[in-house]
Amino acid sequence: MSKPNMKSSIEEYKFQKLIKELESKEGRGTELISLYIPPGRQISDVMNALKQEYSQASNIKDRRTRHHVLDALTSCMQRLKLFKSVPENGLIIFCGYTSTDVPGNERMEVHIIIPPEPINIYLYRCDSRFYLDPLKEILSEKDFYGLIVMDRNEATFAILKGRQLRILDTITSGVPGKHDAGGQSQRRYERVIEQMAHEFYKRIAEYAEKLFLHSDVEIKGLIIGGPGKTKEDFVKGDYLHYTLKSKIIGIIDTGYTGEEGIYELINRSKDILQNIKYMHEKNVVQEFLSNLVKGDSRITYGLGEVEKLLSMNLVEKILISTALSDLEKIVMVCPNCGYSKEQIINITDENKVLNEICPKCGTQMNIKYKQNLLDEIIEKAEANNVKIELISTETEEGEQLRKSFGGIAAILRYNVMEQTNKI
Repeated sequence: MSKPNMKSSIEEYKFQKLIKELESKEGRGTELISLYIPPGRQISDVMNALKQEYSQASNIKDRRTRHHVLDALTSCMQRLKLFKSVPENGLIIFCGYTSTDVPGNERMEVHIIIPPEPINIYLYRCDSRFYLDPLKEILSEKDFYGLIVMDRNEATFAILKGRQLRILDTITSGVPGKHDAGGQSQRRYERVIEQMAHEFYKRIAEYAEKLFLHSDVEIKGLIIGGPGKTKEDFVKGDYLHYTLKSKIIGIIDTGYTGEEGIYELINRSKDILQNIKYMHEKNVVQEFLSNLVKGDSRITYGLGEVEKLLSMNLVEKILISTALSDLEKIVMVCPNCGYSKEQIINITDENKVLNEICPKCGTQMNIKYKQNLLDEIIEKAEANNVKIELISTETEEGEQLRKSFGGIAAILRYNVMEQTNKI
């Protein structure tokens, strides 16, 4: 069983969007509360701590700041009363009066977040901005990677997750090095050494299986390093469990073994780990392109066509470029004659349509509906249980999806034309 994790690129996108929104908030003074509560902490203990903060905040000299902080603390305590216990991943509350476009017209906001994976800190902070570093850390690399550095003398095992490295174990072999024997003694000695090396490889494989396969951590990939050709002999031999063997993403030369070798392995594997993030996206788009070339009638693309088929619940999987997050759908309506107009615009161009005039009666039109285009498509897809693949523009395939197919493509549940003909 794997540790709690971001379930999909969609959850990660929503989480990134939430952080971006919270980053934009600012208080008039040091009056925005950030409260992080780890799992296992008693709600009553947190309530007592907030009551103490309330007592201290009562002494704030500035009347408005005092009022805002006390209000925010009261709101935090009211929200905490809704929980009998802290959720298993912890609880985060952001609360306070945030500035608006109108000076002096601050607005109280409360954001309650159950993080997608456990938080390990208890923190109360009152500042002019929300404290988001622990949330951003959750967005760092979420996948676990197994690391092994080895030669014939020793093997060291480690787990890498983002910037967090955990050395798991080191084992030694007892395989002797060079010798001065000659003739038959030399050959016999070499056979003994080879047998000892063989047994050591089997032990390395057993440890790898125990640490990377039969543990509470599910690794996404395995990187093996070390000096010389020992690592290649190990990988080519029938030692590793087939599941682990299928997860090997790199075999790297290092000058060292042991813990020093692990750090060297990480430094030499940066390109591999970076590329892994995009391989899934590349494969998804390549599969779509391959089916398109083959003339698969279940393939469609373009915003209008995909939206139409999505509304008919005919889409099985949808590919969406993250570039669509820069666009929004706006519906303008004339308050006088009722004329309406739907358009897709870049978010930065919104001010340009605010003064748009009705082409029928000349009245200034109003915005009736406005939503981020990517968010709207995701909502529709989720409502119909459609599998969603978010595709970045950081790969050649992702850029091709954006430029050649309008940033959106889909695989249908079945051949629509065949079903229509049958009817």
